[in-house]
Amino acid sequence: MAIEQMAMPQLGESVTEGTISKWLVSPGDHVNKYDPIAEVMTDKVNAEVPSSFTGTITELVGEEGQTLAVGEIICKIETEKTETQEAPEREEEQSTPANNPSHDAGKDRSNKARYSPAVLRLAGEHGIQLEQVEGTGAGGRITRKDIQKIIDSGMQQKTETPKAAAVQAPQEPKQQQKQAPAPALSAGDIEIPVTGVRKAIAANMHKSKTEIPHAWTMMEVDVTNMTAYRNSIKDSFKQKEGFNLTFFAFFVKAAAQALKEFPQMNSMWAGDKIVQKKDINISIAVATEDSLFVPVIKHADEKTIKGIAREITDLAKKVRDGKLTADDMQGGTFTVNNTGSFGSVQSMGIINHPQAAILQVESIVKRPVVMNNGMIAVRDMVNLCLSLDHRVLDGLVCGRFLGRVKEILENIDENTSVY
Repeated sequence: MAIEQMAMPQLGESVTEGTISKWLVSPGDHVNKYDPIAEVMTDKVNAEVPSSFTGTITELVGEEGQTLAVGEIICKIETEKTETQEAPEREEEQSTPANNPSHDAGKDRSNKARYSPAVLRLAGEHGIQLEQVEGTGAGGRITRKDIQKIIDSGMQQKTETPKAAAVQAPQEPKQQQKQAPAPALSAGDIEIPVTGVRKAIAANMHKSKTEIPHAWTMMEVDVTNMTAYRNSIKDSFKQKEGFNLTFFAFFVKAAAQALKEFPQMNSMWAGDKIVQKKDINISIAVATEDSLFVPVIKHADEKTIKGIAREITDLAKKVRDGKLTADDMQGGTFTVNNTGSFGSVQSMGIINHPQAAILQVESIVKRPVVMNNGMIAVRDMVNLCLSLDHRVLDGLVCGRFLGRVKEILENIDENTSVY
């Protein structure tokens, strides 16, 4: 017999932590390899985590609602092995906190100074000196659970030496800014708990706005001919294909085509270099009542308008049904957001980290427009708003890219094929 540890898996690119929303097993339950054992939420996906082993659940280390860094232990499973492996078993015993103080001197502390990003962030936010914390993880590693226990007990000040406290004193205003005091409640106020998904969204948006120097530009597009064409075929298309032909599919296709012609837009910042992605994978934002998911249309430049419309329908249904998978969320290189669906006419999107740009498609509205012949006509107009990472992109390439999207859209008419 041996005790195996299940770690928090990485459920998507750039995902560093996950929140256990629900355990599907209990201690004592027998599981087979690949059986789902927990539902985990990240800023990108809500997914079931399969067991990596066949055996009996001995301990659920992570609690429901708890956020753990990728690689942190979430549960322990007792497995059967064909050979006795005394050394690993002894190592497992050493990684478990000893109840007898006399054993402290012999405890393995090889991982004492190895901190996960979640631990570093949480400790920094609450002024906790990690050198003073006793870790309960493997090799004495400090886990997020250890830090949270100190915070919940209100004892974080006791973990600081007078010298450390003195050094941190000038930083107090900065920490107060990061950890704003809760507003006073009045009669009738309602406190709404922050869910794991909302926490993940908040963390990702904060990371994007603090790390990425955002710039913004907008261009208006005359989509009168496109609108007339789509309206003329939408009923026959729905009857033939079984799903809707939305305006959004035309915009995603135009963006994908322009990305192929301006590959610089399909790039990511990587510290000491810029990575220009080969595949054009369009992320689309799909909102629910309390969450936002960003599934991906893979190889959008190779798909027809019909193919993109089908994927938009399928991905939106998966979000509504809670069946979105990790694969549905991975690989996005550029985001197109349909802000016009709720009537917006101008907005500045936050870039979907680590991408370099996001295109906001606003509402199509009828406006009086001065035509080339000097006459005024009522036209269907839409604003395209582009947020860009100014480390990666400059105004020149972004202006040309947006101009190309405009040109593609303004040339869609009854001669354009959606197939």
